[in-house]
Amino acid sequence: RRMFLQRFAAIVRLALFLALTGVFWGHTAALARNAYPGEITATARLSELPPEARETLLLIRRGGPFPYPHKDGSTFGNFEKRLPEQARGYYREYTVPTPGSNNRGPRRIVAGRGRNEDVRTSGEYYYTGDHYESFELLYGEE
Repeated sequence: RRMFLQRFAAIVRLALFLALTGVFWGHTAALARNAYPGEITATARLSELPPEARETLLLIRRGGPFPYPHKDGSTFGNFEKRLPEQARGYYREYTVPTPGSNNRGPRRIVAGRGRNEDVRTSGEYYYTGDHYESFELLYGEE
């Protein structure tokens, strides 16, 4: 019985350590940003975005042309479950160029199809500056 209690205490300490370091439950810092998976609590006014993000949003509303035509407009799977759950194909992702980056960089706008089934006019846009770790719901007009 004593050995059982010692092992149990060791397991509890290990679990606590892993939980505190984020290993046991994965991305605890990212999950802490949203009260529930898929619940967006952060918002950003369009005027607060980097100029490249505002330009990307204008391109989305115009239907292009996009700087990465084979990637921009592709389905965003929401595998991280950071956005509200929708049917596959509901979300589309678009590159927000990062000055000084020699690749697509971490910034994106993800657009939902909305009720009208058209990302150009849905008004449902999310910005991520950290490659899908967190999102901000965009609002306001440019």
